[in-house]
Amino acid sequence: MSGPVLARRGFLAGAAGLAAALTLAACGDGGSATQASPGAAASSAAPARAWTFTDDRGKKLEQPKVPTRIVAQVGAAAALWDFGVRPIGVFGPHKLKDGSKDPQAGNVDITKVTGLGNVWDEFNVEQYIALQPDLLVSSMYINGTLWYVPEKSKDTIEQVAPTAGIMLTGKSATEVIGRYEELAKSLGASMEGVPEAKARMEAATKELGQFRNLKILLVSGGADAFWVVNPPEYPDIVHMVNAGLNVVTPAKVDEGGFFQTLSWENADEYDADVILYDTRTQALKPEEMMKKPTFAKLPAVKAGQLYPWSAEAPFSYQGYATFLEELVANLKKAKPLK
Repeated sequence: MSGPVLARRGFLAGAAGLAAALTLAACGDGGSATQASPGAAASSAAPARAWTFTDDRGKKLEQPKVPTRIVAQVGAAAALWDFGVRPIGVFGPHKLKDGSKDPQAGNVDITKVTGLGNVWDEFNVEQYIALQPDLLVSSMYINGTLWYVPEKSKDTIEQVAPTAGIMLTGKSATEVIGRYEELAKSLGASMEGVPEAKARMEAATKELGQFRNLKILLVSGGADAFWVVNPPEYPDIVHMVNAGLNVVTPAKVDEGGFFQTLSWENADEYDADVILYDTRTQALKPEEMMKKPTFAKLPAVKAGQLYPWSAEAPFSYQGYATFLEELVANLKKAKPLK
């Protein structure tokens, strides 16, 4: 696999050692979560009817009854959970080194699901088969490639149960949430709390328009690299831009289009009134980034206008209501610096 592809995967997944330029810390403890019993609840409602759903690969999935034994990549699981679907297994970063829940898991109760893998390229196929799943769900950054499903075991995994992929790249958060909503409804989800959360998300989105005068830069820091993200590739940032925010677009993005990689010496390439930093486990914390002289002297950093960016908020109305409300609260503290 080529270097740029590895770099993209390393940035998105935060898996350690994927490319020489990436020396990010692994997100979890190598992965086993508390085992769920075979009878763990899946969807809160599963009518005895035929089921069909066309995913974002254009793949039409059909089964004689609604799937109830669902395994999902942690981001997909978090989205489905908020709509009322209860997966029985998850894979991807769901558990931190201290045993607590990774923020990417959202409202998923990790004590009630089986963990099949916690880091990149880790997926316990034997456990997956033992769960007797009838559907696997994952997001996609590249069409046709299910996020966190290892290439080495992809064929075996896809033989066990049907798979559904929801595309992220090039979409707005509203579009992605809508797709998860469609999938959840097809699975008989309860939709409890959804109307209220949708109203909260819409209200917070409207509030973003008052911050059009702020220039905003979104970044992620690694030990040896500083990444400036490219807005069109991320549903959350597309949503911010559509709401009226002025988000910096890097002049020269890396192959793949997700970001521009800079050395720390060039971390002052772009100026901004506000910097939003990646809060995922593998990214450097603000205090670590501020040890880099070029970063520390940035006007937004000196002004204290450095705020968290929840780069993988669950694609649900609940997840985005919380994400956007926190963003609005932080931007209210900021002011233009020129």
